[in-house]
Amino acid sequence: MKPIAKFGLAAKGTVYCLIGLLAFMSAFNLGGQTTKKSSNEGVFLFVMDKPAGKIILGIITLGLLCYAVWRFIQTLLDTEQKGKKAKGLSKRLTYFFSGITYLFLSWVSFKVLSGNGGNSGGSSKTDMVSLILHQPAGQWLLGLVAAVMAGIGVYQIWYGNSEKFHKHVNVQALNPEAAHLLMRAGKIGYISRGIVWLVIAFLFFKAALHSKASEAGDTSSAFAFVEQSTFGTYLLAALAIGLICYGVMNFIRAGFEKFKY
Repeated sequence: MKPIAKFGLAAKGTVYCLIGLLAFMSAFNLGGQTTKKSSNEGVFLFVMDKPAGKIILGIITLGLLCYAVWRFIQTLLDTEQKGKKAKGLSKRLTYFFSGITYLFLSWVSFKVLSGNGGNSGGSSKTDMVSLILHQPAGQWLLGLVAAVMAGIGVYQIWYGNSEKFHKHVNVQALNPEAAHLLMRAGKIGYISRGIVWLVIAFLFFKAALHSKASEAGDTSSAFAFVEQSTFGTYLLAALAIGLICYGVMNFIRAGFEKFKY
């Protein structure tokens, strides 16, 4: 299982580095890049357009699937020894939802790889939000979704600031420079990821408040929101660098993950 986990972490790191790269390019309008192209699907399309892109995207797709499988194994077999008490079960539940997320991402990547990708991500998100809004108490339900997203964002920022992420890595095997890079990249990366979650939560809250599905957003919408703010170019660039840092941290984890089995 260790090779599966390592491969998955490397794929996750690659995706985040590319998202950060495209967001940074969007901030300064480099290469015709825009925030609309900085979504997960945009990353996969970007890779496909490069030399040997199909091979590279195939590797990324398989890696994301491996990451999802690893998360499901952590959930079902309790490889992290979280136990069956409330706290442990809640942690295992986060592994499960993480697995679902990356299983979906691997599917999106596969669709692009097979030539069925495009601009479907935004419409799918709008359709999902619209479906929620049309349910009884739909605005409240969507508001609850926004609150959960905000909670995830706050947790990511806290987790990064606490530097607890280092417990997943065999730090003793790192040289001082690599250990320093892990702590810096992880802290900046988690905080940046948390900010993205908070912006997305805000967009979902607006959609709930106005009962307007089109106002809900994804990662690219969050980038666009940041870019349109005061000093948006520089804020987006800083956020992009932070996401690259998160990707770098995952690369370090891929090489030095601490396994309990």
